[in-house]
Amino acid sequence: MMKRQGRCGMRLCSITGCLPVLMILAGGSNEMKVLGVIGSPRKKGNTETLLRAVLKGVEAAGGEIEVVRLCELRIQPCIGCGGCDKTGQCVLEDDMQELYPKILASQRLILASPIYFYGITAQAKGFVDRCQALWNRKRLLAEKGEWCKDPARKGFLVAVSATHGERVFEGAILTARYGFDAMGMGYGGDFLVKGKDGRGDMAQDAGTLVRAEEAGRKFMD
Repeated sequence: MMKRQGRCGMRLCSITGCLPVLMILAGGSNEMKVLGVIGSPRKKGNTETLLRAVLKGVEAAGGEIEVVRLCELRIQPCIGCGGCDKTGQCVLEDDMQELYPKILASQRLILASPIYFYGITAQAKGFVDRCQALWNRKRLLAEKGEWCKDPARKGFLVAVSATHGERVFEGAILTARYGFDAMGMGYGGDFLVKGKDGRGDMAQDAGTLVRAEEAGRKFMD
């Protein structure tokens, strides 16, 4: 993994020599590890702006944050081969292999995605689907009496929709809930915003960003 120093004391890393990963270093090794996963294919868009506000609250509460953009990872879709059924390990060799240990090492995970056709993006869904290997890992450990769920491990959904549909977030919530369960995490809540369609819309909504920051603080409780 290559590393270089970024602005504002942040450390920029890359997986397999080509993936930029943003790490925000907050405190020592005893800090709670938080993994932020950006599922939007658009860099610095409304979803990422909202996630950054949530993470600002997380950092203020003492979290050690690492953020990855899925659009810059090479993650193949799950092919349903059943290879992880007996081992709990995915047979596909790609950048997801770098994410599995990060997921397992995190006490908190925040999945951020815009809403596409009442669900999360293809990038985010592909990430969740590949966590089938973690579900099988958990199942195999439980069969041997070696699995004990840690109630402190939680996932959080950040989602943005362009429309105001009454049920626009239902699909995303269900996918996130069961994805977090596969990762061995409980559903720790969400921050959902409707009606943000144009570029820069979220950045202009100061009130929502303040509330998002507070949600990040509460998520760390």
